[in-house]
Amino acid sequence: MPHRPFSLVDVFGSADFSGNPLAVIADTQGLTTEEMQRIAQWLNLSETTFLVPTTDAAADYHVRIFTLAHELPFAGHPTLGTCHAWLEAGGQPQRDGVIVQQCGAGLIELRRAADGNLAFRAPPLVRSGTPSEAEITEVAEVLRIDRAAIVDAQWVDNGPGWIAVMLGSAEAVLALEPARHHAQRIDIGVVGPHEPGDAVAFELRAIFSDAHGALIEDPVTGSLNASVGQWLFASGRARGSYVAAQGTRLGRAGRIAVSQDANGDVWVGGRTVTMFAGQR
Repeated sequence: MPHRPFSLVDVFGSADFSGNPLAVIADTQGLTTEEMQRIAQWLNLSETTFLVPTTDAAADYHVRIFTLAHELPFAGHPTLGTCHAWLEAGGQPQRDGVIVQQCGAGLIELRRAADGNLAFRAPPLVRSGTPSEAEITEVAEVLRIDRAAIVDAQWVDNGPGWIAVMLGSAEAVLALEPARHHAQRIDIGVVGPHEPGDAVAFELRAIFSDAHGALIEDPVTGSLNASVGQWLFASGRARGSYVAAQGTRLGRAGRIAVSQDANGDVWVGGRTVTMFAGQR
């Protein structure tokens, strides 16, 4: 295999090594889809991204996103981390103030937020609405809680397949002890409010199954925060902007800035820092 430059980027961390790590492979010439998947499995991170040639003239760069088990059309922390790595390597956007990513979900716009961090515009949901009672009960079983503990539930799928449930408090979210395995593939987002006046408005956790049915908790999840943000704004639980926390139970300190602009679009941003870079 030829030498290929790569970056390891910490995304959404409030300090170094406190967010979700992302591997970005910049040179993909000659790599097959199967080889990309094998690299992602070997790296054993939540996602690994590969920069490939653009096929849309409106795009600044084109990324393919792989989990340990399969390719995703869209994911949030890979979007921010890949954009960071592309810019750091000298990438120049076609338009001032806007960076356009091409991925399986189409074109995703990014910008610099007011705090200087990158933020992406939340893509449209591919599935929304209220889950069936059987689906909510399945989530309760995976989370090992009573069905009555779930205050509300919603399909918030923007690519990965998220079903989100609302619990009564951030403390209830942090107290969860999910099952270790589940027979069917499932992607669960759990959200609960912090006390009014806290620096962090909501606590989130993301539980998903790998190719072998083992349940994994993701440290910090941009796609989930994007779609949950759309839900929270639409339901009136959030207004203007807020900061969410994720990764607390994993010893991380993820902080996600979520805002809604005058057009109703939701933007998701956070800190991105290259921790290591080199070449194979």
